[in-house]
Amino acid sequence: MPAGGLLPLFSSPAGSGLGGGLGGGLGGGRKGSGPAAFRLTEKFVLLLVFSAFITLCFGAIFFLPDSSKLLSGVLFHSSPALQPPADRKPGPGARAEDAADGRARRGEEGAPGDPAAAVEDNLARIRENHERALREAKETLQKLPEEIQRDILMEKEKVAQDQLSNRVGFKMLPPVDLAPLVGAIDREPADAAIREKREKIKEMMKHAWNNYKRYAWGKNELKPVSKGGHSSSLFGNIQGATIVDALDTLFIMKMKDEFEEAKAWVDENLNFNMNAEVSVFEVNIRFVGGLISAYYLSGEEIFRKKAVELGVKLLPAFHTPSGIPWALLNIKSGIGRNWPWASGGSSILAEFGTLHLEFIHLSYLSGNPIFADKVMNIRTVLNNLEKPQGLYPNYLNPNSGQWAQYHVSVGGLGDSFYEYLLKAWLMSDKTDLQAKKMYFDAIKAIETHLIRKSRNGLTYIAEWKGGLLEHKMGHLTCFAGGMFALGADNAPEGLTQHYLQLGAEIARTCHESYNRTFAKLGPEAFRFDGGVEAIATRQNEKYYILRPEVVETYMYMWRLTHDPKYRKWAWEAVEALEKHCRVKGGYSGLRDVYFHKESYDDVQQSFFLAETLKYLYLIFSDDDLLPLEHWIFNTEAHLLPVLSRDIKKVEVNEK
Repeated sequence: MPAGGLLPLFSSPAGSGLGGGLGGGLGGGRKGSGPAAFRLTEKFVLLLVFSAFITLCFGAIFFLPDSSKLLSGVLFHSSPALQPPADRKPGPGARAEDAADGRARRGEEGAPGDPAAAVEDNLARIRENHERALREAKETLQKLPEEIQRDILMEKEKVAQDQLSNRVGFKMLPPVDLAPLVGAIDREPADAAIREKREKIKEMMKHAWNNYKRYAWGKNELKPVSKGGHSSSLFGNIQGATIVDALDTLFIMKMKDEFEEAKAWVDENLNFNMNAEVSVFEVNIRFVGGLISAYYLSGEEIFRKKAVELGVKLLPAFHTPSGIPWALLNIKSGIGRNWPWASGGSSILAEFGTLHLEFIHLSYLSGNPIFADKVMNIRTVLNNLEKPQGLYPNYLNPNSGQWAQYHVSVGGLGDSFYEYLLKAWLMSDKTDLQAKKMYFDAIKAIETHLIRKSRNGLTYIAEWKGGLLEHKMGHLTCFAGGMFALGADNAPEGLTQHYLQLGAEIARTCHESYNRTFAKLGPEAFRFDGGVEAIATRQNEKYYILRPEVVETYMYMWRLTHDPKYRKWAWEAVEALEKHCRVKGGYSGLRDVYFHKESYDDVQQSFFLAETLKYLYLIFSDDDLLPLEHWIFNTEAHLLPVLSRDIKKVEVNEK
């Protein structure tokens, strides 16, 4: 097309331009004369042709083969080899084999990464945003003008209502009657040997804390080998993850001075007013859970204030058509999105399903039901969906409210959803019968379709992918032994002993995964195929990042059975941590638990202080410290009291 033919779309003499041309069309047809003057309809057609051409060119860049190479090599004029290694570690349970693609489970800072991961993640984000924009544009063009106007008005009204709800009732929090704490402080164990072991675990906590304070105070986590601070992109610009995660562990270990200095830091430095994209799941379980737990244990108002403040910041994550929250949220702008790798931008079961306990307590502590309403809506969406074979797939589209790919796991991507169903029922003083039914229905399907025995009698939980089993079990899945045992006492008639035995079998399998390594610490994932049992066969599954799930199951099995083997196994883990993970600057994860020479990942995860050391300490404590009938542990081992039946229901703050 001649250049002069396009000029009237953008400029013309005497300032006509596009606006002038439109004005002329409305006023009386043609403006001026000659070949450069077009009717309004002709201009519109040319504009459509031009737009289509631009869209085609833009789309070709991203969807032609090797488009990633084109973008990185031509547009960015850089080689992937020159890009800095990605620190981005998305998701609470990305598959272990995805680590080589720049993905990782939550906290997997020690996993080997791809040097081009940052570029690939940016490309994936661009593609996702482009595809979403095209879908939304197509859907909008199919609507009538009055429908579009109505949608805009409804969205404005929804945002205004949410903002009003957020403002009302949070400036002045209502008084809360804290029931007398049961088992927050205990006596020393009577057995001298047990007392000595517990004291050793407390010394481990001091070593981890003191080195964090010395080398990384105020940062999210510690690099114990290089002796500096470490911050994951999971927390955006929010700092102090180790401080908040460690609060309740410090309290129950009677480390009073350390607890007070942690409280002072929270009061003076913990700040959520920043432009930061965070993982809603991770910030909820670590920060919200840690602050709520510290409040219930100490009664210090600053912890409640900070917990509710952060809870309000997370509410915009639920602004989706289905109410299923985004995985990632900018806590300043309120803009959310999902991980680009998560099945076409789906929300993840273990992430949106692991908000319930904390949000119920946020409603109780704030006097505002909005938090409880958000998580109860998640239940409604899930209950309205068909479950394939009674199973819950790991991915759900927040726009359509429908399942994405049929991948089911009790490990990464699914794990804590099932945990929170059981614990929601227990935390409600066993009044949340919906949660109870959902839990027992789910584990019945899991037992039918996922749980198998190896040739040598090891019980394991496989992963289900569209009807086919992958005979792999992750370290994250090892929490399930404790979950089965915890729910056994209230199982359907005749199944109590069955579920207690199932918990014991899972505990044995996970112990074997530890026992079959050189370090006597378990790999990230282990397999049951090709003659292999409870052994990692892939290099990117052989690392250990101070995870707690195995000792978590030992703790529940000890409390519920008092079988001495669980204390024996727990002490084996203590000895292995001391021998292979302890360094002068703290505790580090290992890159290969089968390798005879330690290769450190140089990260002391915050959950090592929050979970691993806490569970070990409880195993060597008497049962009257945090009795299970009065306390619930969130998935980060933060303590939430059972809301007994005589506590008043949350009332709407109408002021």
